[in-house]
Amino acid sequence: MSFEKPAPGWPGSPARWTSSAKSGVGTALQPQSRVWFTLSHGILNEIYYPRVDQACTRDLGLIVTDGHSFFSEEKRDANSTIRQIAEGVPAFIVTSVCNQKRYQIEKLVFADPRRDVVLQRVTFEALAGAARDYKLYALLAPHLVNKGAGNTAWIDDYKGVSMLFAEGDGTTLAFGCSIPFAGSSAGFVGVSDGWQDLRQHFELRWRYDVARNGNVALTGEVNLAECDGSFILALGFGRTAAEAALRVHISLNKDVDEALGEYVAGWRAWQDTLLPLDHAGHSKGHNAYRVSTAVLRTHEARSFAGGYIASLSVPWGFAKGDHDLGGYHLVWPRDLVETAGGLLAAGAKKEARQVIDYLQGIQEADGHWPQNCWLDGTPYWNGVQLDECAFPILLVDLALREGALSGADLPGLWPMIARAAGYIVRNGPVTGQDRWEEDGGYSPFTLAVEIAALLAAAELADGIAAPGSITYLRETADIWNSLIEQWTYATDTPLARQVGVEGYYVRITPPETADAASPMSGFVPIKNRPPEASRERTSLVVSPDALALVRFGLRAADDPRVLNTVRVVDALLKVDLPAGPCWHRYNNDGYGEHEDGRPFDGTGIGRAWPLLTGERAHYELAAGNRAGTEALVAALEGFGSDGHLIPEQVWDVADIPERELFHGRPSGSAMPLAWAHAEHAKLLRSLADGRVFDMPPQPKERYQAQHLRPLPSIWRFNNKCRCLPAGRVLRVELLAAASVHWSVDRWQTIRDTPTKDSGLGIHFVDLDTASLRRGSAIVFTLYWPVEDRWEGVDYDIVVE
Repeated sequence: MSFEKPAPGWPGSPARWTSSAKSGVGTALQPQSRVWFTLSHGILNEIYYPRVDQACTRDLGLIVTDGHSFFSEEKRDANSTIRQIAEGVPAFIVTSVCNQKRYQIEKLVFADPRRDVVLQRVTFEALAGAARDYKLYALLAPHLVNKGAGNTAWIDDYKGVSMLFAEGDGTTLAFGCSIPFAGSSAGFVGVSDGWQDLRQHFELRWRYDVARNGNVALTGEVNLAECDGSFILALGFGRTAAEAALRVHISLNKDVDEALGEYVAGWRAWQDTLLPLDHAGHSKGHNAYRVSTAVLRTHEARSFAGGYIASLSVPWGFAKGDHDLGGYHLVWPRDLVETAGGLLAAGAKKEARQVIDYLQGIQEADGHWPQNCWLDGTPYWNGVQLDECAFPILLVDLALREGALSGADLPGLWPMIARAAGYIVRNGPVTGQDRWEEDGGYSPFTLAVEIAALLAAAELADGIAAPGSITYLRETADIWNSLIEQWTYATDTPLARQVGVEGYYVRITPPETADAASPMSGFVPIKNRPPEASRERTSLVVSPDALALVRFGLRAADDPRVLNTVRVVDALLKVDLPAGPCWHRYNNDGYGEHEDGRPFDGTGIGRAWPLLTGERAHYELAAGNRAGTEALVAALEGFGSDGHLIPEQVWDVADIPERELFHGRPSGSAMPLAWAHAEHAKLLRSLADGRVFDMPPQPKERYQAQHLRPLPSIWRFNNKCRCLPAGRVLRVELLAAASVHWSVDRWQTIRDTPTKDSGLGIHFVDLDTASLRRGSAIVFTLYWPVEDRWEGVDYDIVVE
């Protein structure tokens, strides 16, 4: 069609997203509907279509004027409240009251269960004067397919019905009203959009009919006189304008109560299949368990069963543009496994099984999973985190125990497990990055997950894989477990003396002098570092992550080293907030707002994480402190938003009202965080069971009950040990077949011992060193037969 009045001001102001502080998130469970919506500040924010990783709007809100002097924007100039219409059903009643007490707007918000349409049943009520004294406008900011730039907006009609349209990157939206718009306009944001027009003139005067290829906005006037203040708004999506408009047209013609009833029925039917953990929490006036289960399921993809994103939000979105989405509406394998664990805890076995199938589909050929990826498996960031390689193995093990899998499923899953276990043993125990995407090193959390996963893989392999692989997996887990303290337990530090403990677990990042000559180069563990090694060049990071040693069964909750660490963590990282205690991720964390409240921009100050309150609650339960666990569950729930969503971080210093930062309340980071809601669901299950729900049994049995200790000690290029305890066998591990050329008497006598294949990509040999006396030494070098090459370096190891 031809347009007579194009909007000026191309391309508009730079595109930005919006607040991540969501008060509600929702979607229909019926497969015909492929839209996900979010709510904040009383209005719709990002709406996702046709995948949960593709945001297509910035926001959709209302503006009220009197036509000559009064201007009120719903999201800024009104106070809103939100409530679910029923427990466990993410459909919402949002009520906004003008700060000047001149009007009230009530909305019922949900997704059409049969179409790709988000519906709002709106009631406008004049609190001062009559409805006819006001003008009401809907303002929509399209950001199609994760981009605010490059969109085109226009005004048109469909089958005689006036609608507003926008298109970008092959996706189109249509916006309509049950009462024909009295006026409409398309413009460029910040220059010729409806907000600028209304703010200047208090009514639509510009009436532009198209804005091409920029940051655009659409405005439609609702005829209050014709609808008596009650009307339906429908925002639909499609590949073409006609497709989107048809969906809107049908939704507006259908009975909204009928659609709502079907939406509610879908959610209630699913919630009825879950375990009745409703009374395990400490919620006041709402069912926190059903909020968490609904949040988890809302983050699921439609077209990729088992795919769940990390959060329906963009952290500090109001300060971020198209090229800085923050990675949260992506799949993170760790968060995905945690989500599946939360679903399993609630009894959602089918959904958890689908997650395992999805993980099997997106695993890389070498056995690892992407650090994060789009729903189709395309990597977004390029890092590798070894805990993300281990977690899927633990999920399979947990699903078997919970009855979501059977033994008959294992042959089909074993290739995934074997590839993952092989990647871990080839690349561990040093992690490329820890679970917080920080620099690699020895991390108690990653070590705990890796070791538990190797033991689980060995058990899963029984009867499927070669016995040699089973033995090797268990022996490797045993060796790594025996070295945890050598790698990560720091003693006699200034902090230890200050707190009054002998030592504590830390994350160790490598010194600048690390040997980089080998493709598996690493650094020297704490107890093998020579005295001249610069302590300043090695970062000792204190983190609640150390409690993973208890969570995954490697250490007892009352182990003195764990108790020492708890004291140090509390002294350094704990903050007391109105809802209860919360913890920082680690010392000197830079992921959070600046001191003055400015949003994170690559630097900042890390704030307290409610997730860590949940993890501490699980530790307290493992320690037998049920009352303490219950108090921490209440705190976790207390950190939630007005819609009871659990944030990634909470503001833990004095209020900064002008930035909407309040002590103990959600900060500008992600909200909701699916991982935090999964932890909440698991906590409620753990309380009901009287034990930590997702603790794998193998490490606890092996290291706490049987107290197994390994015979071998490992030398490998990323762990070049310099000392060998007397009575131990030296195991040399390599990534390719080799012959170890070695001597115990300084080359007076020489032995050559070939490696053998573990079946997992590691070639190893056990040298007969158990009979060597203290003070003696082993020296060896390597011959690579495939390359017919000598390593050219002698490696010395002293028997302690």
